[in-house]
Amino acid sequence: MRPIYHPDRRDISLPGVLYALCDPVRIEIIKRLAAGRELTCAALAVPIAKSTLSHHFRILRESGVLYCRKEGTQHFNSLRREDLDARFPGLLDTILQAARPFELAEEQCSAAKSF
Repeated sequence: MRPIYHPDRRDISLPGVLYALCDPVRIEIIKRLAAGRELTCAALAVPIAKSTLSHHFRILRESGVLYCRKEGTQHFNSLRREDLDARFPGLLDTILQAARPFELAEEQCSAAKSF
């Protein structure tokens, strides 16, 4: 089995983090993980296809925003808050405070697509 890739703290880049956090689904995942405990993919209960959810987790993991550990068939996810705060102090808190509820962001995406 292939190991799960996580960048070292020093390799986490601001453009990578901002890209990972520019999507409303990924923001919602981060908001749910911000409570501080590990959650499985299923426990996050994001209403999208499993393959799409896997894509979002990969983006978040490879950018250094979250940490994933595998235990049996389960993937446990946690926010890399300490690493993010060390690299970019205050960034994560600012983004979480500014994030709109998922439903509102989803409506805006739908409205933008209609143009």
